[in-house]
Amino acid sequence: MKTPNALPTTLQEAISYFSDTDHTFDFAVAMRWPSSKIECPRCASEEHSFISTRRIWFCKECKKQFTVKVGTIFEDSPLGMDKWMIAVWLIVNCKNGVSSYEIAKAIGITQKSAWHMLHRIRAAMKNGSFAKMSGEVEADETFIGGLARNMHSKRRNKLFRDGHADTKTVVMGLLERHGSDRTHSTVRTKVLPTVSKITLRNAVMESVEPGAMLYTDEHAGYQNLGQEYAHQFINHAETYARGAVHTNGIENFWSCLKRGLKGTYVSVEPFHMFRYLDEQAFRFNNRKGTDLQRFMLAMDNVWGKRVTWDELTGNKESETSTD
Repeated sequence: MKTPNALPTTLQEAISYFSDTDHTFDFAVAMRWPSSKIECPRCASEEHSFISTRRIWFCKECKKQFTVKVGTIFEDSPLGMDKWMIAVWLIVNCKNGVSSYEIAKAIGITQKSAWHMLHRIRAAMKNGSFAKMSGEVEADETFIGGLARNMHSKRRNKLFRDGHADTKTVVMGLLERHGSDRTHSTVRTKVLPTVSKITLRNAVMESVEPGAMLYTDEHAGYQNLGQEYAHQFINHAETYARGAVHTNGIENFWSCLKRGLKGTYVSVEPFHMFRYLDEQAFRFNNRKGTDLQRFMLAMDNVWGKRVTWDELTGNKESETSTD
């Protein structure tokens, strides 16, 4: 099966296109098996039979049935692929994000299902690149979370009772100016336990090539990076830029991130913070592309990943992946 040529370019076209069950199925199959050689996700056998009435395959090798969803973020979901496609289109293209309540209302499912759906899609938006940043790189950290004095007394008392007096989550951000393709800046983010010198140093060295130009603010945690990098810093108490020495790029990303967290999602648990960072970084890094291009990038990354309800609710520590 081949992907149809006339793919949608706007939300209106996407709704019309994916409302056709045949179009949606053919698109999903073409994305899953671009070589047209359909393999069993369990044993990789190409010997199978297709049951057209149920849109499933029966593997003649392992004697098991499989669908296009098996081995993807869609696995074990009772929701149709038409709903999944629209949800993916919305989250990758809404600049400030889209809440589970909006998704639930838009495609006609429960808020609980929409919340699980959005977290699955965020797994596909995660940047898995191991290449280190080079050239000119901005580094900065920020604190995300509500003030204790603004919380309901029950929530505030629980935080202090459990030993979490600090209600903020530390997030580290690195921005490579112009990016690897030299067209626009790209970012990477990471949740950190503290803002100590050792923690910040390790976070920078994991993602930035030695010898790169490193721009930071005057935070004391960056003072020990001068040996590995051409490090310059800006004192925000005096000025926000001194020629090329500034952190305005990463500060712009923080503005976009916090606008989405405060305006769209309102309350984000620290346990899930890295997922929302992946979401915003995906949109920021692909902001020069079209809606269709962002959609296709996300769809290219749904295979070999799965996020279960137990993982999201804390019964497991991390996402499982067959990569």
